[in-house]
Amino acid sequence: MKDQFRRAALSVSNNIAEGFERGTTAELLSFLYIARGSAGEVRSMLLFCKRLDMLSSEISNFKSQISDLILLAESGSRQIRAWADHLQNTDIQGQRRLNDKTRRAFTAERSTEAFMQKLQAIRDAAGKTEDRLAE
Repeated sequence: MKDQFRRAALSVSNNIAEGFERGTTAELLSFLYIARGSAGEVRSMLLFCKRLDMLSSEISNFKSQISDLILLAESGSRQIRAWADHLQNTDIQGQRRLNDKTRRAFTAERSTEAFMQKLQAIRDAAGKTEDRLAE
């Protein structure tokens, strides 16, 4: 079981790394879901150990640590899912698909969005000031 824990836990980070290195968003997403599956496998084994606690006095000494690890595994799985959700909603198709023209367009779009957000914040602040002066 110890070896299976190690393989599954290592599989999480290895799949994320491999997906990232593939260079496309679609492949990264695919490997993120594989990584999430490995995180689920770790969580499943931890829950099994927690249940085994009732049968084995050796494991009962580690009940608190097992509970902490379950929480960490759940958190990691949620973070991978959030990353995958973010990637599904992006227009970027991955590093392999970027060229100088698409990089410039993406950078310009982000700069425009940031500028518009600052402009809106200034408008909001001006509106609040006008409201206070009117009172």
